Amino acid sequence: MTRLSLLPAAGLLLLAAAGTAHADGSGSATLDAVRARGQLVCGVEGSTPGFSIPDSQGVYRGLDVDLCKAVAAVTLGDSSKVKYVPLTSTNRFTALQAAEIDVLIRETTWTMGREASLGALFAGINFYDGTGFIVKVALGVKSAKELDGASVCVQPGTSTELAIADYFRQAKLKFTPILIDNYPELQAAFISGRCDVLSNDSSALATFRATQAKPADFMLLPEIISKEPLGPMVRKGDDKWFDIIRWTYFAQLIAEEHGLTSATIDAAMTSQEPEVRRFLGLEGDLGKALGVDAKWAYNAIKQVGNAAEIWDRNMTPLGVPRGINALWNKGGLMYAPPMR
Repeated sequence: MTRLSLLPAAGLLLLAAAGTAHADGSGSATLDAVRARGQLVCGVEGSTPGFSIPDSQGVYRGLDVDLCKAVAAVTLGDSSKVKYVPLTSTNRFTALQAAEIDVLIRETTWTMGREASLGALFAGINFYDGTGFIVKVALGVKSAKELDGASVCVQPGTSTELAIADYFRQAKLKFTPILIDNYPELQAAFISGRCDVLSNDSSALATFRATQAKPADFMLLPEIISKEPLGPMVRKGDDKWFDIIRWTYFAQLIAEEHGLTSATIDAAMTSQEPEVRRFLGLEGDLGKALGVDAKWAYNAIKQVGNAAEIWDRNMTPLGVPRGINALWNKGGLMYAPPMR
């Protein structure tokens, strides 16, 4: 069951003040708060390689982190002005509802129940994924169909937990869930043998395997048992902020389509291609329409990079193929509306 949080009256007042649009329907109270603070507060997972994890110097890195940074570049002109708030699977929605964060970019699956019940909207999909299983090779299991009676480590309150329950029920298999909210603790429980199987988004399992001392000791089972479209979430009621988050990600895709990278975008200033000129703020009023600087998209790409650069920086070193997360014109599902 999706975990919901009933906010007290004080929380609702805070939400109304910090998460809704201006009374006349223009502007964004969230954007105003970010600018007044001089910093974007971004909710992340904080312990998953490839998505969001601090390096040896304590600097957060990952696919989700780079989207946070791009939003800061768009709204504040500086991708470094981000405060990262690590959140668990059970407190992430409460933090967003209570306006403790400006945006949630934390490997969160877009579902009807979440969007209809949590007072929040998904602003797009930045990663297409699916629930999978990983086991130790020593277990001797080569398919999820052989997991009858297995114990499965999974985070509570996640769509993964629901997907597992659906899969085992439909397959008429029995299993014992081992529920641990903290992901590093969940991984440790699996490694120690407390459970037979670790289940999560297949990308997270692949990065987990790649970062082990002996990856060959672990096997990703072939079954992908669910659709898990992951994306950023914002509070309902602040349409302009929703637009900013959505189009920040679309800008990364459009930049890749046009070959605009952090290294080449300056040279594109002489381009005569209409969409490129609109993208760079040389023509049109798209920045004004969003309530940000005319160079909003330029800032995002110059400071953070396009979608391909971000993938190559965070996922390629872990051996995760881009697959369906490639652009639509390269065999993938990633597709941005026209910028006009």
